[in-house]
Amino acid sequence: MQLDQARPALLADIPEGERGTEATLRMMRSLVHQYKKAGLVRETALTLVNGLRQKDWVGEVRNIFEWVRDHVRYVRDIHGIETLQTPLVTLDNGTGDCDDKSTLLAALLESIGHPTRFVAAGYREPHNYSHVYVETRLGTRWVPLDATLLDKPMGSIPRPPVARFVIHN
Repeated sequence: MQLDQARPALLADIPEGERGTEATLRMMRSLVHQYKKAGLVRETALTLVNGLRQKDWVGEVRNIFEWVRDHVRYVRDIHGIETLQTPLVTLDNGTGDCDDKSTLLAALLESIGHPTRFVAAGYREPHNYSHVYVETRLGTRWVPLDATLLDKPMGSIPRPPVARFVIHN
């Protein structure tokens, strides 16, 4: 691939601390709103749930979650630069970090009617968020979906965070 034909990514100048976390989550939410309507995103989600019983909401979430977890390789951002890929870029190249996998997962789920929210998790100290994952509502509860945890089922998180920052629509 020639450098001038590189796939688009958002190279963000993001503020530090909680303001930066909120800005990143808002950018991710914007990408989900934009790309959940993309034909390839919905087509991918429909293919992943094809063959399930009608209204098997848990099965739909599980199939989509496991596909993103197992088929999108975790690759870190450029050293020292926060990047966000569109869901189409992540689908196309099959790689991304936690925010890219989360954005794709949320767009796929929302394209077939599952509500999502993003959770930034801090594991060292409050207001120092280093990870993000998706939650989706199944019935009356929000279920965590961390697609970076290989071989872990939906509902798993790495460990209880010291702090959580949640952003809805």
